[in-house]
Amino acid sequence: MLRLRSKRVRGEIVKAVRYHSYGDSDVLVYEEADRPVAGPGQVVVQVAGTSFNPVDAAIRAGLLQQVFPVVLPHVPNFDVAGVIAEVGEGVSGWSVGDAMVAFLPMTAPGAAAEYVAAPAEALAAAPRTGELADAAALPSAGLAAWQSLFDHAGLKAGQRVLINGAGGAVGGYAVQLAAQAGATVTATASARSLDRIRSYRADRIVDHTATPVVRAVAGQRFDVVLNLVLTSPEEAAQLVGLVADGGAFVSTTTPGPEDAGRGVRTVRVFARSDASQLAKLVARVDAGVVQIEVAERRPLTDLAAVHDQAAAGRLAGKTILTP
Repeated sequence: MLRLRSKRVRGEIVKAVRYHSYGDSDVLVYEEADRPVAGPGQVVVQVAGTSFNPVDAAIRAGLLQQVFPVVLPHVPNFDVAGVIAEVGEGVSGWSVGDAMVAFLPMTAPGAAAEYVAAPAEALAAAPRTGELADAAALPSAGLAAWQSLFDHAGLKAGQRVLINGAGGAVGGYAVQLAAQAGATVTATASARSLDRIRSYRADRIVDHTATPVVRAVAGQRFDVVLNLVLTSPEEAAQLVGLVADGGAFVSTTTPGPEDAGRGVRTVRVFARSDASQLAKLVARVDAGVVQIEVAERRPLTDLAAVHDQAAAGRLAGKTILTP
């Protein structure tokens, strides 16, 4: 459970989850904090929802200080959906009351709060369908899928793609986007995700809990292998072996060998905020061709418990937290 702490200062006070030192989930404190103010080029968002990402826990634990240095105390969570409450100097095209989504800078104060300051350049209009809070499940996961498939792999119609780890948030979006792009999609998932992945129009689904993927697709080659599962270097090399000559191995986790041979490109993906791409994803949601999947909605005060469940492998899917 989160500890409660009061912080009485001048000005408007709001609630936020912060950590004042790196450590286990018990460093997460639900406390009072100063309401953020919109600086030049920023807006202040009243948060409707934010989503948990595994990297949030790694940053909190201090494991990524060289990559994502944060100023303590830090408010976590970089996915946000909400309504603009304040517009800063130099911002055009956005007004108070506009509903938006964003992938926030990962080292800036985040969205595990009632309000967050966000760079206007990161914003996209929120989907017009579904619950606004649930839209926080889209930004970073959807962008990771889009960038992996199209920016890095160059996926085209008629190609064959293997999505290893399709049951996760990024994988679900990747299956939908690849199928819409006209690719032939083979996806790996556990039994609990099979029906959902099938509804996303995967051509074949491998239950990796029953048969290892390399054995299940033995003798096949894919133009693109997208790996979303943390694997050993040896397992990554086996997946690279499934890539057709001249194809691409793209991974958000374990990188493939730099020189894979056979003209195979290996790419390690780090998703980036891109408002234009996010707007395209939102348009697909509004058109009903991309589904936002939310496994659970919980109050922001449950954030420490969510971190613990994630560490124990007990999160069923994308978790939305609401202030």
